[in-house]
Amino acid sequence: MPELSRDLEAGETLFVDGETMPWKSIHAIEGQLETGNIAFRQLLVSARLLAVEVFREKGTIDPVHAHPDHDSICYLVKGRARVVIDGHEFIGRPGCAWLHPAGVEHYCEALEDCVQIEFKAPPRKTWDLSEDS
Repeated sequence: MPELSRDLEAGETLFVDGETMPWKSIHAIEGQLETGNIAFRQLLVSARLLAVEVFREKGTIDPVHAHPDHDSICYLVKGRARVVIDGHEFIGRPGCAWLHPAGVEHYCEALEDCVQIEFKAPPRKTWDLSEDS
């Protein structure tokens, strides 16, 4: 089965009301199966940047993974999370931000229900949706 393109098409939208964007459940990240409840809503895509809002239910632990072709910057809006990047552990709370450099292994554990904003540059699709999305 051929691999699907990870590239996302740039949109022409200049403004969105995130509250109107649909949540989609994630089944896997970078081909690694997700455990727990994680969902996202795609906010905006340009030729060089993707912005998504991510929800993780308390207890959700992402699989250890790396993004081979982009950097991600995350900003925690709500909740608390344990973030492990390249073996370094951090506890995030609202207002904390972190970087996932391209090729560096990382994962996140939701210590409480969490909401974060994530920016990917260049814009890449790294998720597989659940059947019910």
